Amino acid sequence: MKIEFLGAAREVTGSKHLITMDNGTKILLDCGMFQGKGLETDAMNRKLGFNPSSIDHIILTHAHIDHSGLIPYVYKLGFRGSVICTDATRDLCAIMLADSGHIQAADVKWFNKRRVSKGLKPVEPIYTEKEAHACMELFISVAYNRKFNINKNIRINFSNTGHMLGSAVVTIEITENEKTTTICYTGDIGRPVNRILKAPEPFPACDYLITESTYGNRLHPHMQEIEEDLLRIIHETCVEKRGKLIIPSFAIGRTQEVVYSLNNFFNAGQLPKVNIYVDSPLAVNATGIFRMYTNYLNENVRLVMATDPDPFGFNSLYYITSAEDSKRLNSIKEPCVIISASGMMEAGRIKHHLANNISDPANTILAVGYCSPVTLGARILSGSKMVSIFGVKHEVNATIEKIEAFSGHGDYQEMINYLGCQDKQRLKKVFLVHGEFPVQEFYKGELEKNGFRNIEIPSQGQEYSL
Repeated sequence: MKIEFLGAAREVTGSKHLITMDNGTKILLDCGMFQGKGLETDAMNRKLGFNPSSIDHIILTHAHIDHSGLIPYVYKLGFRGSVICTDATRDLCAIMLADSGHIQAADVKWFNKRRVSKGLKPVEPIYTEKEAHACMELFISVAYNRKFNINKNIRINFSNTGHMLGSAVVTIEITENEKTTTICYTGDIGRPVNRILKAPEPFPACDYLITESTYGNRLHPHMQEIEEDLLRIIHETCVEKRGKLIIPSFAIGRTQEVVYSLNNFFNAGQLPKVNIYVDSPLAVNATGIFRMYTNYLNENVRLVMATDPDPFGFNSLYYITSAEDSKRLNSIKEPCVIISASGMMEAGRIKHHLANNISDPANTILAVGYCSPVTLGARILSGSKMVSIFGVKHEVNATIEKIEAFSGHGDYQEMINYLGCQDKQRLKKVFLVHGEFPVQEFYKGELEKNGFRNIEIPSQGQEYSL
């Protein structure tokens, strides 16, 4: 068999890794969108590198759009195989893919107005909500730690990675020519101490390991420091400066973690008396799914729930769904906290909040996760004094803060510790994906110091025989 790396190769989005068996069976590990590359992104997403109708199975590690976001597109182009994932991943994809389809249609509508004004032909969205809803009929959900036989030659198992609700390492056992080969793909690896989710769990030993490297050259601060920083920033912005705190946050995972921390501050009487607004319909729906999967939450959250039945809600917290209510936030004069998607500041309602608040020195923009190098978020974090939002230049006068350790990705030491469950002598190759190349080179060195060998950093489109 062979494997071809078609996305997240020396970069952090677009996860797609294609296994082709000797008998022609094709298994796609993740089917993610490229994000945050400006005008390049659309062309990259349309050029798949494979014929969708030839794919037999998509095995999905988790629901984030850079891992799942092109499933409706391949469905549109003829894919009718199975999409296999955990139950929570399926439920999250049901809302996230529809939201993504809505965004595709809205973005293209705005883009086509400019094209038509220049005498150019309009373009079609990559997909719409219609394809996003239709592709859900292909999903098959499997519980953690339950072996699932796709057929007599392919068997899989999901192990919790603690990255987001439902995220998993997939272990694939493939039998060819009377020989069984075990491949493990980690997807994204969470932190050993997570505010709301259970810690990552060990996964079976394998012959070939495909693993992420997003924070392959960084170490996160201690969790207590993060909480103290968040409370400090709220106090400095909303109490001392009487301004607004704008928190761009991924709707799934990061938003719930931030809200859970704020809920704990509220319960402890530490939260300043300001209103908190979660302005994201997707985050609102996702939080409802988190409430359904309490068995995936860690012991600390369960202890909180013994006296507080809703760890994602308190008196001064308001969930905003309608566009009209979102627009009303622009006219609020008093101090407040606005949490809105997306985390990289590239799309969604957060761009409107940035446009309305980034030039006021009383305000603060707080990033709580990773921003890919070419995104609006990265430009703001880099110290740019002027940024373009919706084609309009805005001075950056607001205070810019960053607490990256809210990210769901483990740092390099946490990832190495997690991979310690593997038999290093058995491993034939380790493939590093989902990371910037200089970061991957550093991480490769750290892995080698810890006894890992035969480490490859695939480039886009590179193919290996297994």
